[in-house]
Amino acid sequence: MKPFTLFSKAFLLCTILLGGGQALAQRQMEYLNRGIVAVAKGSEGVYVSWRMLGNEPDNIAFNLYRATGKNKAVKLNKQPITQSTNHLDASANQSQPNTYFVKPVLNGKEQAASESVKVWAQNFLSIPLKTPKGYTPNDASVGDLDGDGAYEIILHQAGQGRDTPSRGFTDEPIFQAYKLDGTLLWTINLGKNIREGAHYTQFIIVDMDGDGKAEFACKTADGTIDGLGNVIGDKTKDWRDANGKILQGPEFFTVFNGQTGAALATTDYLPGRGDLGGWGGVGGNGENDNNGNRADRFVAGAAYLDGQLPSVLMCRGYYGRSVIAAWDYRNGKLTSRWVFDSENGKNPYSGMGNHGLSIADVDQDGKDEVIYGSMVVDDNGKGLFTTGLRHGDALHVTDLDTSRPGLEVFGIHENEHSTSGPGAALYDAKTGEILWKGLEGQDVGRGVAADIDPANPGAEMWFSGSNGLLNLKGEKIGESPRSTNFVIWWDGDLTRELLDGNHIDKYRGDRLLTAEGCSSNNGTKSTPALSADILGDWREEVIFRTTDNQELRIFTTTIPTAHRLPTLMHDPQYRMAIAWQNVAYNQPPHPSFHLGEGMKFFKRTPIKIITSKRAKN
Repeated sequence: MKPFTLFSKAFLLCTILLGGGQALAQRQMEYLNRGIVAVAKGSEGVYVSWRMLGNEPDNIAFNLYRATGKNKAVKLNKQPITQSTNHLDASANQSQPNTYFVKPVLNGKEQAASESVKVWAQNFLSIPLKTPKGYTPNDASVGDLDGDGAYEIILHQAGQGRDTPSRGFTDEPIFQAYKLDGTLLWTINLGKNIREGAHYTQFIIVDMDGDGKAEFACKTADGTIDGLGNVIGDKTKDWRDANGKILQGPEFFTVFNGQTGAALATTDYLPGRGDLGGWGGVGGNGENDNNGNRADRFVAGAAYLDGQLPSVLMCRGYYGRSVIAAWDYRNGKLTSRWVFDSENGKNPYSGMGNHGLSIADVDQDGKDEVIYGSMVVDDNGKGLFTTGLRHGDALHVTDLDTSRPGLEVFGIHENEHSTSGPGAALYDAKTGEILWKGLEGQDVGRGVAADIDPANPGAEMWFSGSNGLLNLKGEKIGESPRSTNFVIWWDGDLTRELLDGNHIDKYRGDRLLTAEGCSSNNGTKSTPALSADILGDWREEVIFRTTDNQELRIFTTTIPTAHRLPTLMHDPQYRMAIAWQNVAYNQPPHPSFHLGEGMKFFKRTPIKIITSKRAKN
């Protein structure tokens, strides 16, 4: 296959949009360093990988340098590297300490050197944890909390949790922020008035105010303790009932300083519980309850609703009444941008939500829309359309079908008791047109859409009951993949691999990684703490906890690739996907364009890099 690099036409289009009289706003995104990783590969040498940034031109090249011991650094490439952002250094003297850095080359002139990194002895970075007794490292996210261009990890430490229908008390949800060297920056305890569980503890890490440093945002309550030890609300209150549920008392939304964990602003959570019996509808089994099962279903996300800075979305309900509240934190003030509310179970927008959401600019107007399962809400908080496909457990949004313009949405759907409809469906993200549907009346629990088969144009889909790998017309084109869970870009080609449990597999191929001594999260969901393009080139890393719960390990690929792309974290849709990946039933991220076999020109989204005062210094 011909190696893929950015084409000048794509960058030219981006440049025109960034110039005077621009048609679209520029999304403000975090400054990132080169994220260099160097990994020892035994007799093969040292594998080195680094980032190309999202605002860099197609003609950028790189020189790679190695310093051995106390010797002066030497350049390893005869000609500037243009076809990839990775290199196998076969001549390294591994008996001596080595460090690596790169210098970008623009128009034949070397630019400033990147950060210098040491060599990893293995293909993972170990981050020691201070795990509270009785807790387990669970979902994680990343953000640049201090503005230095390197990501920190925000980790949900989970104790005993409960599902929303279940009776019983839970442990207090705890969040911690770590630098990659294991330095613990802060601990936030949400307290006894926030129930622990996948449907309760949604959190978002994103730079809301454009200062180059990410904030941490989540639902809080009386007794939440911030990273400085300050209490939110009334610490004497205990709103738990005899069943361990929290069905009364105030509910808050708080934005925290990402660097210190200090609470910056707190307001009432929107919407409140209201009538506990007011959240039923056509989703799921089509029934209702008064015990908080449907009322306490939360998801969250972040979106560029104004095309410039991300707003945080805090959402409640999806089986019936569905509410999405958009929040801005700017110039030190937390304000409500809008609230979408389907109000009751009979509204056609009710019962369409998922155990998660996705964010994408479906109409290409430079502002994001909210794909809330089977319906889409416009950037202004108004319903764009509802498909009527109802609630489901998995959602995938990207350019799945390369034969047609725009983005597509693939989802699976529950059919239980008195409800019926397609078990799986594909629809146009801009119009809601149903492009394919199948498994009528069946309850489908798992499903994925991604490009894993190079012989088939665009993406494929597979799900519980598909009995094989299907093209987007629903035709069987191969045997079922080994897993129906996450997907990841790991090896050297452009198709994705299968990520499940603590291992990565190639469709119709071999096992590429087994993370020995590590475990996945969320029971049978078998999801990683996080999968994202955190370091190195455009391919993705995966974070697992160790089985003893005392470390996180960031695994990176050491397979060379001839393909070159900017970091996926500078694609706004992908970056927002990393923000929402931890929500409820975790789903893999997708970019705003088709990244797969046979990919052609793609339009880079106009972005503006925000550099913090620390990075400038």
